[in-house]
Formats: sequence, C-alpha cells, structure tokens
Amino acid sequence: MLEKFGMGIDVVKVSRFKNKPYLTNKNFYKKIFLDSEIKYCLKYKNPAPHFSGKFAVKESLIKSINEKISLREIKTYYKNSKPTVNIKKSLSKKYRFIVSISHENDIAIAVVVSEKIK
Repeated sequence: MLEKFGMGIDVVKVSRFKNKPYLTNKNFYKKIFLDSEIKYCLKYKNPAPHFSGKFAVKESLIKSINEKISLREIKTYYKNSKPTVNIKKSLSKKYRFIVSISHENDIAIAVVVSEKIK
C-alpha cells in the first residue's frame, strides 16, 4: 500500500557550490537548475547558499515521493515569502508540498513534506 504522506530531508555543504563558481561552470548549473532559479541565486552577492538551499529542496522532494523525477523537473521559487515547488505536469496534480529551507555558515538544509492527493 502506498503512503499518503512522504518526507525528505537533505543537507548540503555550501562550499560545494562556492568552490564551483557559476561563471566558469555554467553547464554544471544548467544540468541542475532552471533558468529562473539561476537568475534568482545570481542576484545575491554570495549565490552559493541559495544554490545549496535550492539543491537541498530538490533532493528532499525526490526523497519524499515514490516517483522517478529529475532535478530539472522540479522548480523552486518563493511565493508570499515562502519556499515553494512545482513539479512536471504529469505529476503536479498528484502531490502537494510543504517546503522549508535554511542555511547557516557552510550548511544548507531543506525538508519537504509531500501529500499524495490522487
């Protein structure tokens, strides 16, 4: 029997992204993040914590559902100052998500709770 709720958590070292600057590693970032996510992170003086947090959200979401989904099929953004996610259309009507992200010094962490609605 499939569970109605799922939870995923992921911890990322911010230095993983800090040591891989966007300008010299664009292909790496484009394999993980959507253009809107890259644009959001690059507006900060230090984008590494933001990339790390978004990566942790994507990994957490993958862990919270019983579906095969790639990192680029997950869109992270903010709505009403709260972290939010959308997933590819074929799965988007099947799930609702609660997302939390935090970063401190060299650690970013995210938790995603998923609810299967269909």
